[in-house]
Parts: sequence; C-alpha cells; structure tokens
Amino acid sequence: MGAQRERYAMILGRAGWLTGAGLCLGTLFAFLLARLLASLLYQVSPKDPLVFAATVAVIAATALLASWIPARRAAAIDPIVALRDE
Repeated sequence: MGAQRERYAMILGRAGWLTGAGLCLGTLFAFLLARLLASLLYQVSPKDPLVFAATVAVIAATALLASWIPARRAAAIDPIVALRDE
C-alpha cells in the first residue's frame, strides 16, 4: 500500500521466483507423466518440445500479469487515505 513505483521490481521479482519454481516442478512432472497421458493426446507427441515451451510461456505470462495488476493498484493507493478509511 503506497509503494513507490520502483517497488514493482521487488513484487514482480517475488512473483517471478514463485512462478519459476512452480513451472520447473510442473514441467518436470508433466514430462514424467506424459507417457501415461499419451493416449489422450491428438496428433501431438508426448514429449513435444514446442507444446511444453508454449505452455510454459502462457503460464508465465499469465502469472506475471496476475501479479502486476494488484501491485500497480497497491502502489497507486495513498497510505494516508487508506489508513483514514480503516
């Protein structure tokens, strides 16, 4: 609340670290479980690198956007006004 605009890097850095850790673990488990789900895939190899890369990129972009929007809102709030409302 009332964070300076330069603090976006701190907030997004934390979100990026958590997103990266989740993506690494998720990709590892997806790669290991891909053979079990091979019968459900249509015209895609269970170990297709393009599918894995596209999935990781979409999830990473969504997670960073989802953390940037609340960070921007929190930085725009004046702390004095927020404390008066409480």
